[in-house]
Amino acid sequence: MLKKLFFGIAIGFFFVYLAFKGVDLRGIADGLKNANLSFIPAVVALLVLIQILRSYRWGIILNPIRTIDQFSLFSVTSVGFLAVVAIPARIGELARPYLISTKTGVSMSSAVGTVLVERVFDGLSVLTMFFVMVVFTPLPPWLIRGSLLFLFIILVFLGFIILLIFRREASLNFLAPLLRRFPERWHLRLTDLIDNLIDGFKIIPHRKSMCYLACLSIAIWVTDAMAMYILFFAFGFELPLSAAFVLMVIIILGIAIPTAPGFIGNWHFFCVLGLGLFGIHKTDALTYAIVLHFLSIGVVVILGLAFLPFNRFSLSDIKRRLSINHDAS
Repeated sequence: MLKKLFFGIAIGFFFVYLAFKGVDLRGIADGLKNANLSFIPAVVALLVLIQILRSYRWGIILNPIRTIDQFSLFSVTSVGFLAVVAIPARIGELARPYLISTKTGVSMSSAVGTVLVERVFDGLSVLTMFFVMVVFTPLPPWLIRGSLLFLFIILVFLGFIILLIFRREASLNFLAPLLRRFPERWHLRLTDLIDNLIDGFKIIPHRKSMCYLACLSIAIWVTDAMAMYILFFAFGFELPLSAAFVLMVIIILGIAIPTAPGFIGNWHFFCVLGLGLFGIHKTDALTYAIVLHFLSIGVVVILGLAFLPFNRFSLSDIKRRLSINHDAS
């Protein structure tokens, strides 16, 4: 785990170097001074709304396993996303499953499954909007190829999930010979983990719920793009709404790379890269990236810290919980 931490931090520093290379620091200071702050409250309100929508959507995905009140969901979601931005290399992704498991008794493996369903909806929603934007905005071939590759990975993963849901016994039988190659203790644990993980996919056979989740996912990412678009006005960028959607996709692809806490470095570099496609000077683009990052991460940190006293955890707690879940199974 320490290797992952150090690797993520090293990658983050590399992206920081790329983002700041050739940038006029005085220009950044001037850009921050001249920014129109009247747009900031609207951006912050949209960022908070995104967290509310995320917690509500997660509750729907969890509902076939257990119905959980919205306050608990928002509390755990807030702390969970704080862990994602605070712990390098995406290790914090396990915080939400751990916290909801300790609060409700839902198997942690099943909770991980619900988060995977979330990620599939997020990926499909973002890429659907991106390919719609491609019709209106000419984009470089590398970006389209990268998005197609990302789409292919998501569709393969979705197909695997569907197979596990509708051919559960056959899938477990298929995996059994592979799992038996592990020592007996690990073989039993992995079998239980996969079995519980599949329970996290229970929402998938419910067509109406799936359609509702698709609409919620699109709403989440449209809200995110609108926050970016409104922030354009704070810096005087005369860019179309489609630019915000393209920028959002590029940043998402960038922060998918495991890096330093808070996505420092890759967020800034890929934001600069995205705005550069629309002719924004690198210094101005980096100034925008710094403010967008500060607001986005700031909302997550403030909400997370507000609920942290009620949702404390550590990495050792998460590891122990996984062990308990397996032993209980």
